[in-house]
Amino acid sequence: MFVGLVGKPSAGKSTFFKALTLMDVARANYPFTTIKPNSGVGFVKIDCADKELGVQCNPREGYCVNHKRFVPVQVLDVAGLVPGAHEGKGLGLEFLNDLSQADALIHIVDVSGSLNERGEPIEAGTYDPAEDIRFLEHELDMWYYQIFQKVWKKFSTTVNQTKENTVKAIAKQFSGLKVNEDMVKEKMRKLNLLEKVITSWTPEEVKALAIALRKETKPIIIAANKADIPGAYEKYMKLKAEFKDYIIIPCSSECELALKEAAKSGLIDYTPGEPNFKILQEDKLSEKQKKGLDFLQKSVLDKYGSSGVQHVINGAVFELLKYVAIFPGGVNNLTDSHGRVMPDCFLMPPGTTALSFAFHLHTQLGEGFIRAINVKNKLQMKKDEPLHHRDVIEIVHNG
Repeated sequence: MFVGLVGKPSAGKSTFFKALTLMDVARANYPFTTIKPNSGVGFVKIDCADKELGVQCNPREGYCVNHKRFVPVQVLDVAGLVPGAHEGKGLGLEFLNDLSQADALIHIVDVSGSLNERGEPIEAGTYDPAEDIRFLEHELDMWYYQIFQKVWKKFSTTVNQTKENTVKAIAKQFSGLKVNEDMVKEKMRKLNLLEKVITSWTPEEVKALAIALRKETKPIIIAANKADIPGAYEKYMKLKAEFKDYIIIPCSSECELALKEAAKSGLIDYTPGEPNFKILQEDKLSEKQKKGLDFLQKSVLDKYGSSGVQHVINGAVFELLKYVAIFPGGVNNLTDSHGRVMPDCFLMPPGTTALSFAFHLHTQLGEGFIRAINVKNKLQMKKDEPLHHRDVIEIVHNG
C-alpha cells in the first residue's frame, strides 16, 4: 500500500511528510521547495491485539507503545501542484504520474487561507481554501481523462476489431492506474455503457468513465493543515459544511513535528495521536520551549483532541480505503522461530477472506489451506469468511 501527499506549493506537505516519517526533507515557505518526490514510511495506529491475549508483542516492522501498534505505510510526498498541472504547468504531469500507483491521496490544504492559488504567501484568512479542494479534484480528473484521450481512438478501434471483452480490455489498458475489472464493470453499468459498442462512445462518455475511475482508484482525504493559526477553525467548519462527501480532518503538522522531535530528544513522553504529552526533563527546557509546548497543548491538542496528523493517515487507510489490520498467530503459539511475539501485522483490503489471507502470507499456505482459526475466540472459520479489523488468525494447512 502507498499513500500520496498532494496539494499546492507551501501548503505544508513536506512538513506533514516529516511529521509522519521523521525523515529530513527540504521545508520552506515558497513554491517548489520539493522537486523530486520524497518517499518514506509513516505509520497507522491501532489498538494492538496483544493485550487481549495477555502478551507483549515484538513487531518485526513498526513498533508498539503501551499496546498501541504502529503499522508501516509507504508515503510519497510530491511537489506542489498548481492550476493547469494536468497540462504540464509547474512540471505537474511529472508529479501526477508519480502518483499512478497510489491507493489513496491525502490533500494537504492550508486551511488558514494564507496562500494564494500558486502557493505564494498572502495575509492569513484572505484566501478561500475551498478553491484548493475544487482545483485539485479538477486536476486529478483531467489527468485521468488525458491519459484516456491519448490512447482512446486506437485502443477502442482495436477492441472493436478483435471483439475483445470491453471491460477486460479497459481494465488491462489502465491497470497502471490500479484500475481492475470489477471497477470498470460497475462504472460502465452506472453510465449505461455496458451494451454500447466502444467505438460509438462520445467524448463526454469517455470523460465520465475516466473521472469515475479516478474517484474510485485515487480517493482523497483532506488534511486541513495549519489549523493552529487564528481564524483557521472557522474556515475548517465552512469546509466541512460545503464538502460533506469528504473526510476533512483539522491538523497542525508543525505541532506534530515539534512534539515528535521533543520526544525523540527525550524531553517529553508523547505517543502520536494522543491529546497530551508529559514533560520528562523540565530543567533542560528553555523558557521559550516551555511556552512553545504550552501553546501546542492549549491551541492544538486541547482544541482539536490531537495534532491531527495521526488521525489523517489512519483516516486514509481505515475510513477512506476501509482496510483492516490482521495478525497471523497460533492458538497455542504466538511466537515465531526467532522468539518474537506476534511480530507481524498486515493491512488488508476490505473483503479479505481467510483463504485470501493465507495466500497473502505464502502461496503454499493458500494451496495447502485446510481451515482457519480465530485465535481470540478459538472458533474455526470458513475459507470464504471475511476477516475483521484486529483479527488474529491461525492458518491450518497441509505441507
